[in-house]
Amino acid sequence: MEKKYRKFYVDWWQIKRSTIIGGAAIIVLLAILGGGGWWLWRNDFFLAKQDLTEMPKDAARIVSFEGDVRIIRAATRETILVTRTTYVSAGDTIQTQTDGRAQVRMIDGSTLSIRPNSTVVIRDSASIFGGTNVRVSLDDGQINVKTPDQTEQTENVVEVQESENRVFAQTDASLKINEQKNGGEIRISRGGVETNVGGEKIVIQENEFAAVSNGKITPKERLLDAPKQVAPTNSEQISSTSDVSFRWQKPESNSAVSFHLQIAKSPFFVADAVIIERENLTNQIFTLANLAPGTYYWRLRASAESGQTSDWGEPFKFTVIKQISSQTLEAGEWQVEAVGGGIYLVNGRTQPGATVRIGGREIFAAADGSFRLQISTKSPTAAVEINDERGNRSRYNLNLTTVKAVRQ
Repeated sequence: MEKKYRKFYVDWWQIKRSTIIGGAAIIVLLAILGGGGWWLWRNDFFLAKQDLTEMPKDAARIVSFEGDVRIIRAATRETILVTRTTYVSAGDTIQTQTDGRAQVRMIDGSTLSIRPNSTVVIRDSASIFGGTNVRVSLDDGQINVKTPDQTEQTENVVEVQESENRVFAQTDASLKINEQKNGGEIRISRGGVETNVGGEKIVIQENEFAAVSNGKITPKERLLDAPKQVAPTNSEQISSTSDVSFRWQKPESNSAVSFHLQIAKSPFFVADAVIIERENLTNQIFTLANLAPGTYYWRLRASAESGQTSDWGEPFKFTVIKQISSQTLEAGEWQVEAVGGGIYLVNGRTQPGATVRIGGREIFAAADGSFRLQISTKSPTAAVEINDERGNRSRYNLNLTTVKAVRQ
């Protein structure tokens, strides 16, 4: 009886072991399939395939975006939060929020860059008899239009207030809604546009400005550039024991008579984040004392005697620190996703609250230290700078292909 019991025990153990091994194999297989499916879903693989098959003929594409960007579909009135490259059809509306920007590639090869707090309606996007018709309406905010590849068969029109602006080839133009003056503004950096207001046509050319208000267009004048910011320099660190002196130079056109300065805690200069605002400054220096430690942003624009106001200059960031420290900031868990067209999504983790700057773009690390930043570059590597309010900083060289970060 003892021998039979032992034999039965061995047979039972053999059955159980094979069952365990088979079960483990099944679990591993399911985990791989589940993980692969999750990765495909997270990277919008299935949705991307669906978009390609459902994209209407002659639709434009949002090829780059950041922040909160939304599309209102004309056919369904559905509001879509943009999370990946997608299409925009005639009749659709694009809205950018305070932190939102979008770049749209139109069917004629032109590029539409939509600034924050803007609303743009795609009026027409069609190819007819070998040519293309592109028409958009700026309802609010500001857009930049570039037409590097436009042909003679292209009709590219931007509606601003009561005006229709036909954009020529090889043009770089900025069009804006001025809410304070209840009108529109047209700035041409390169090329030109033909503006039609109530049947009156005028050609605005390179380095020229004109405004539209109450059904009329103002006389053209020389384009007023933004002031050149001198100090604090971008990403400069300043001791909290020192006064902060903001200095700038007049635009090259030298027609500015006053300046508008904003200092904020946010790079988007939302109303709640602006801590200092000074208009009608005639000097080119402004000093601020007792600024608390933290990260700040400042920007300027100029006004001419004619009433023309320049665009805002690009914001400069500076940090007020308690004392200079030599502590290094660690970063890891790097992930790089190639979106296409030289656009990458970079993820990582560092000290919570630290500022991460890559390719001229920056973001604050979240409470858990994680960060996610979209950059555009043609280089296989990207320089990463991380700093905090205490003056600690680290630099990395990130390989976008191998996802290997080397401390500099």
